[in-house]
Amino acid sequence: MVISIIKSRAIKSQEDFMVAGRSVPTYKLVGTLLCTWIGSGSLLAGAGFAARVGISELWMAAGAWVGIVIVFFLAARVRRIAQFTVPDILELRYNKWARIFGTVVIVIAYTTIVGYQFRGGGFVLDLVASDGLDTLVQSIASTGIIGESGTAYLRTHIGAILTATFIISFTAFAGMLSIVSVDIINGAVITLAVVISVPIVFFSLGGMEYISLNIDPIKFSVMGGHDFLWAMGVFFPTFLLLMGESNMYQKFFSAKNEKAAKTAVVWWVVGTIIVETAIASLAILAFSHFNVLPESSAFYLAVENSEQIILHAARFGSEIGLPIAVGLLLICAAVAIITSTGNSFLLAPSTNITRDIYQRFVNPNASEKRIVSFQRFMVLLLGIMAYLLLTQFRTILDMAFTAYTMVGAGLTPALLAAFLWKRVTTAGGVASIATGMGVTLLITILNSVLTQPVMSTEYIVLPAAGASVLALIVVSLMTEPDPKEKWEKFYEKDVSLSEAIQEHTSEN
Repeated sequence: MVISIIKSRAIKSQEDFMVAGRSVPTYKLVGTLLCTWIGSGSLLAGAGFAARVGISELWMAAGAWVGIVIVFFLAARVRRIAQFTVPDILELRYNKWARIFGTVVIVIAYTTIVGYQFRGGGFVLDLVASDGLDTLVQSIASTGIIGESGTAYLRTHIGAILTATFIISFTAFAGMLSIVSVDIINGAVITLAVVISVPIVFFSLGGMEYISLNIDPIKFSVMGGHDFLWAMGVFFPTFLLLMGESNMYQKFFSAKNEKAAKTAVVWWVVGTIIVETAIASLAILAFSHFNVLPESSAFYLAVENSEQIILHAARFGSEIGLPIAVGLLLICAAVAIITSTGNSFLLAPSTNITRDIYQRFVNPNASEKRIVSFQRFMVLLLGIMAYLLLTQFRTILDMAFTAYTMVGAGLTPALLAAFLWKRVTTAGGVASIATGMGVTLLITILNSVLTQPVMSTEYIVLPAAGASVLALIVVSLMTEPDPKEKWEKFYEKDVSLSEAIQEHTSEN
């Protein structure tokens, strides 16, 4: 928080707040990309998933790994465009409706992702400071401001409320400047904690002999007893999310040059593979111990609470051989994971609303100071919305799959087509975004209101992304090709698009 307040003094323009003045070096870019991607989805949803199904959970993580490799070939081109947001790119290639629909997709998906960072922070505080939280709630209740029902609600949600307060405040002060400055520390803590913990737990439990006697071999098989359709159902949400990940593009725009962006991607994929594999391994090992203890034991962890396995292992690390110092480091890593992801995913939609709605359509002549002030207000408003979204989902895994699918089906096909398919048309791109977003929302709403879900959240990506790609191809082929000047900017090697988008905006 101190770093964020100090960095806020350097904010002079929207470029400073949104993309850190386009001056981020490679090492900081690696740290912030790693911290953005490794969030509660990995720490809680992914770890809980691994605890239940085994190493086959990495099909979900592998979607991101493959996506990052593909992104390697796009990173320099994306940085060359030198814009602020993904909807900037969508309007440049398609039209203003693509910008508007793209902004709606990002706001819905990213506020959902921020919401489960709040829930993750609540888990951490409940685990390590439940007595302190009880005292705090009792102090508030004693003032008479809230009644019995308010006291009960506050006790259940106080951890998430405190986490939300911190994440919103941190992001609002200095935006991207504060995020990239702190994420290099966060990235180091996260990597160190999980890489140290796995071998300690492995040998403390008994090594390979323990695994062969106590863990079902199917948990170490590639498919984990599931079919190929299941594997694709968990692979594609993360793959498609990463390919359309607005935070990633915004951070490429922050890089000091094209080479820094491309080099950072190489180290990003290495770091992501190491950290996510370590988290899954730690979850499997720790859960195999805590889940078989007597239910009366204070250390027992039930299957329905498996999303808390990493935090549980950190808190009760002595049971599985973790020294208290390593347990503390793991808790610090959990906080780093939750807050860094929350910060980035809160900044991105606030940037989109500010840049793509307010500055583009409402107040095109707004001063730099007014733009920064408006975005800070949006950070606050979206943070409150993210907190309210917590009530709409059963688990973090459900929230994660829904958010991933919203971006993956609603944004990624049209975004990639802008860089990779010259024949895509404006109508095809807009139809793809609207279809992907519409199908995802329809199934999610039906799942929420019907007693029997229409479809498991793990499979929503298949019809949603399929419909989006189909709309992209069919509508593009049925409409007249766009003129060359519409797409050539995305393929020329040494062209700056800054003037092009300004010219395009003024024309419209």
